[in-house]
Amino acid sequence: MTPHQAICHLSDAFRAIMGTKSASSIATPFSRTVIKWIALNGPMKWPTGVKTMPEVDQEIGGTKPLEFARDRQELEALMEQFAAKQSGELQPHPMFGRMTTLQWRRWGWLHMDHHLRQFGV
Repeated sequence: MTPHQAICHLSDAFRAIMGTKSASSIATPFSRTVIKWIALNGPMKWPTGVKTMPEVDQEIGGTKPLEFARDRQELEALMEQFAAKQSGELQPHPMFGRMTTLQWRRWGWLHMDHHLRQFGV
């Protein structure tokens, strides 16, 4: 994943959660409980190399990078929209299922942090 692809991936993830892009679910009782708790509360950083949903993978079905500045501005706008939402306004996470507003905000921060760290930001 390139930095530009990461920006588009993060935008697609926010779109899917806010319901403007579809994403398939792979949620199981184990991922909705144990994996979700570890991912949101564990002390370790998220691992790299974990496959994402095809709909938010820029090499499969995700939004293709076009113009870096425009794509970055789009991500900033989507982050602001996401931050203003409450849990009832969001779609279930493809792996973690339904979450509280606090869990969604934690996920948003961790997901952004995970990809920004890939590129030393």
